[in-house]
This record gives sequence, C-alpha cells and structure tokens, in this order.
Amino acid sequence: MRTSTRIAGVLTGLTLALGGAALTAPAAHADVTACINQVERELQGGEAPDSVRMACYAGLTGDHAQCVSGLAKNGVTDGTAATACRVSVN
Repeated sequence: MRTSTRIAGVLTGLTLALGGAALTAPAAHADVTACINQVERELQGGEAPDSVRMACYAGLTGDHAQCVSGLAKNGVTDGTAATACRVSVN
C-alpha cells in the first residue's frame, strides 16, 4: 500500500471519529453557554459571575422562574433574563 493512500485512510478515519464524537457530545453544556452568552452580551463584554451560571443551570433543569429571578438578582434586565432562560432549555 502506498504511503499517500495510507495517510489518506488514517485522516479519513480520524475525521469520522472526531465528527462522531462531536455529534454524540451532550448538548446541555451548549445550552447553559447560550444562556450565559445572552447575559454577557447585555454586560457588553463583561464576564458573567458564577451566580449567573447557576441561574442559567436552573433554567436548564426546567426551573424557568428560578432562572429569571436569579438573573434579575444579578442586575440583568427582565427581557434579557427571559430570553437567556428560554435558550437554556433543551
């Protein structure tokens, strides 16, 4: 077998393996991240504190009211809090 054919086969296998891992990765982290990103956009570049992360996690678990109130306690406007909590849900 030629070296170029072998390298192409290895690269193809690696691409398929990594692509499969990306498809089977849990979506939960991405949803919490979407919530946090929504809040950080309102903070205009500031990093969200841990309390915001916990509020977004409450939204992920389905507790929309706790998510919104947790974000509001952190100075997030009602509209942004509602949107951020909505995107945290699967």
